[in-house]
Amino acid sequence: MLFRSELRRNLVDCGYVFHSDSDTEVLLNAWAEWGAACLPRLEGMFSFVVYDSFQQCVTAVRDGFGIKPLFYELNEGRFIFASEQAALLALKCEKARPNLQRSYDYLVHGDYDSNEQTFFAGINHLLPGHMLTLYTDRSEVGSVTRWWEPSLIQSSRLTFSQAAEALREQFLTNLRLHLRSDVAIGAALSGGIDSSAVVCGMRYIEPDLPINTFSYIAEGSAVSEEYWVDKVNAYVGAKAHKITATGEQLMDDLDAMIRVQGEPFGSTSIYAQYRVFQLAKASGVTVTLDGQGADELLAGYSGYPGHRLMSHLEDKKYLQMHQFARNWSKWPGRSYSRALMYLAKELLPDNAFRTARKFLGRDFAPDWLNADMLASSGIHLNEQRAVFSPDFKGRRVIEQLGKSLQSRGLQELLRHGDRNSMKFSVESRVPFLTVPMANLLLSVDESYLISATGETKSVFREAMLGIVTDEILSRSDKIGCATPVQSWPVGMAPVIREWLEGSE
Repeated sequence: MLFRSELRRNLVDCGYVFHSDSDTEVLLNAWAEWGAACLPRLEGMFSFVVYDSFQQCVTAVRDGFGIKPLFYELNEGRFIFASEQAALLALKCEKARPNLQRSYDYLVHGDYDSNEQTFFAGINHLLPGHMLTLYTDRSEVGSVTRWWEPSLIQSSRLTFSQAAEALREQFLTNLRLHLRSDVAIGAALSGGIDSSAVVCGMRYIEPDLPINTFSYIAEGSAVSEEYWVDKVNAYVGAKAHKITATGEQLMDDLDAMIRVQGEPFGSTSIYAQYRVFQLAKASGVTVTLDGQGADELLAGYSGYPGHRLMSHLEDKKYLQMHQFARNWSKWPGRSYSRALMYLAKELLPDNAFRTARKFLGRDFAPDWLNADMLASSGIHLNEQRAVFSPDFKGRRVIEQLGKSLQSRGLQELLRHGDRNSMKFSVESRVPFLTVPMANLLLSVDESYLISATGETKSVFREAMLGIVTDEILSRSDKIGCATPVQSWPVGMAPVIREWLEGSE
């Protein structure tokens, strides 16, 4: 909890006496004083379960972004919970069964960690910003309610420059809070704008702070970010720690990493992150700052072009729509036709969308899938598509960002980071993910995030002038923690074939 000191002072003023310096005692007294009303006062990452013996009430809570996990099963009056599925499965004392719907969603659509269901039948996530309440003296099952969700209304009237200034101040405030630590602190540095801003912001706030950075380097690969990592480290005078990896090392660590993650994941970049946290631990750094969440708050990645075009279309700004698609297409890895494909993905009716997917070789029931078996088991062989609210016409990028923060998108990334960091007892902090930051960014005009020229994170780039080196701020590509994903499986093919044959 970032505001532990402030909360503690408030509670002392209310008459509470503390016997330790722990977060737990602050949290327990805050709950005793304010109940669930204390939740908006908690800033940072948390998940917890509290039992009120007077009310005979159990309440489970997860932070607004789902940075920390909480799994549970509620079945026939029995409530069991844990921070890891393995512990929960041990408590269940029965053989784990797969959730076939989630398995299908993952294998065919790459969709996971996007709703309350896990890959294990009967085991759920408590969703971000939610709490589960049940009474031990009643027969009724518990209720799950949302205690926080992002506001998507354009409530801000700030100009672009005013929004940049407000964002600059909020980001620096976030960093100051996340730099509170009694132990050595470092940063995961990929070389992109987000992690670079964290490192450069650390130096801006603390001119004399020893900064250790930890980076994965895809040595000899086109996706290597070493040039940018070196630029940032030189700019702030950080001590650089670098790690590389090979396909052979991945094979050696794969079983351990799968056990750590607990559920399937989407790419080998998770292994690069695994090695980064391993390096931090070996270097004696047990608290790191990470740029996770910036893309979902600032319209990163490719800039959500389909949603931006949809906003223009709904506002009947047809010329601006064409101009945006043309300008967006000039950036690396983009094209005008691709922009229109993104738009079509959002607008096509379900049947047309399904046909288009099949034409592109992404059938909902590919040949390798036993579709008949799944269908007979009640599995829905389709993709969960976005439902757009009439309340947010002209703000489709903002609407999508709000959804990404608590459903498909950010949740899988936070799961990867939490499991990998906890494997090596490293506390990974994410300074972008605070409620005030989200409230600010989701209240502005969406053109501040993805500009008319197709520039992503536009207002953040402006906000970081003078803090982050101009060369980083003007980057037009996004690589992140990418790995040589094409070459690794080729080299591993014989071993992978043995694994598959042995699993029959």
